[in-house]
Parts: sequence; C-alpha cells; structure tokens
Amino acid sequence: MAFRSTVGVVFLACLVVLASSAVPKNSKRKPANAPARVAEDAERDAEITNSCPEDGYFADAEQCDKYYECRNGEIIEKLCPDGMVFNDYDSNDEKCDLPFNIDCSQRPKLQTPIPSLHCVRQNGYFSHEEPHECGKFYYCVDGKFNMITCPSGLVYNDKSGICTWPDEAKKKGCGAADVFQFDCPAVNETFGLTHPRYADPDDCQFFFVCINGNTPRRSGCKLGQAFDDVNKKCEWARKVPECAEWYKGQLTDAELDALENPPTPKPKPAGSPSRRKPNRPGKGKQVVVEDEE
Repeated sequence: MAFRSTVGVVFLACLVVLASSAVPKNSKRKPANAPARVAEDAERDAEITNSCPEDGYFADAEQCDKYYECRNGEIIEKLCPDGMVFNDYDSNDEKCDLPFNIDCSQRPKLQTPIPSLHCVRQNGYFSHEEPHECGKFYYCVDGKFNMITCPSGLVYNDKSGICTWPDEAKKKGCGAADVFQFDCPAVNETFGLTHPRYADPDDCQFFFVCINGNTPRRSGCKLGQAFDDVNKKCEWARKVPECAEWYKGQLTDAELDALENPPTPKPKPAGSPSRRKPNRPGKGKQVVVEDEE
C-alpha cells in the first residue's frame, strides 16, 4: 500500500510539471482585472493634491505665484500679490518675493496681470515705456508707481531689476555706443587687455575705460579734478592745461584750493579729559567699596 501511495504522489507531481511547462515563460498577458495605468496616475495625483506632507507653506508645481497652506491636514490655495512670486526656501515662512530673487524656471506660469499706469503688474520693477529712456524705470507698489533714474552711464536691467552697465543689461537700443555716444578706438589685442582709458570729449571730469579694448564704461575723477589724457590719470584741474578753467563758474578758487589742500585736523592735546561715560552698575548689582585701612 505504501508503494502504491508513493506512485500516486509521483504521478500527480508529473502532471503539475507538464501543466506548468505548457504556459509560455514570456507571456505578456495581463490579469483580467488589472486597473488601467491612466486610472493609477489620476489616483496618485489626487492623493498628492488632497493631502499635506506636513504643516507649512508649499509652492505650486507649475505656477510660481501660487502656493498652499497646510494646517492639520487641510489645504488652502493662495496667490501672492500680482507681480510677486512665492518664496519656497522655508516651508515655515509665508513669504512672497520679487521674481528677481526666485528661480521660477521650473514653474513658469503666473496669474493674469492687473496692469495700471506705468505698471505692467501691481507690484515690481518695470522698464520705461520709451525704448530710448535706458536709465529710467518704475517701481510699483499696489498699482502706484514711482519713477527712478539710474546713475549716469548705467542702464536699467530687466533681468536683474537693478541698474547695470549697458553691456551687461544687453537692452536693445541701450548699448554702450548708444548711451555714451563713444566708440573705443581700435587697438591690438595686447594693448586691449590693459583696459585703456580715454578722456570724455565732453566732460573734463570724466573718462572712458575700454574693457578689453572694445567695451566702453564711463568713470570719473573726484570733484575738482580732471582726467589727464596724456598721463592717463586723474589730476587737479589746474594742472591739466585743456581743463584748467573747467570748474570756473561751478567752484570758487577758494573752494578748489580747499579741495586740493584740505585742512589738517588738529591733534588732541595730551592729557585731555576722556569723553567716555563711566560704566554704570547693572540693575540689581551692588557696588562693593572696600574700606581703606
């Protein structure tokens, strides 16, 4: 009987092996009730959208001025003021910032603009409407503007929101040649590396530095001085023949002399009393005075 039972077990095992070998190993057949991938993705997205990782403030994945506040599992969708974007550096801080300070390249969408006079959006820095006004721009707060003028020789840079050199701003119609009305003289490459200087033909106090010999940037001497185009340095105006009278009508001879020869500060007399206040004892502290023997 034991032998017959063993034979039966072996026979059944052979049937199982034969049945399994009949199914192809690389079968691509899916289970009959497998959920569609689209449904899985939609369910996953819904789970992310409707749940908070933790309490705090979190940036939207696509829109730079949209963010979410999470409190006790509840999500509140929010928008920064028009022109501002969400600063996502710290999830504990609810902070909107200027676009120049935040990288929005991965979430470039923005809310619909709300323009007003001189303001492309309600908040931010914006170029002047006239293309030739290279050094003027607007600072807008809640739709109200203030016009700002860059220092002489600088151009408003749309990318950084500050005034920079014309060659850095790369603004159409506001290049170095357009702003300065000056072209660097052609020089060889070796001399160009010294960043040669040239006098401003219209203003004795100023001069041009040609970066690498071809990009002009305007610089200036101190008040009372003029640029000596022969020695390539700033010198007192009276010592530069072609500029000796440059400050006439602006400064008197006495003022020019005071600039060139400032008065020497008088030394303090030895043993003069100190102007420092004596240290006061802190509150609650007693000053102990030892008795002299």
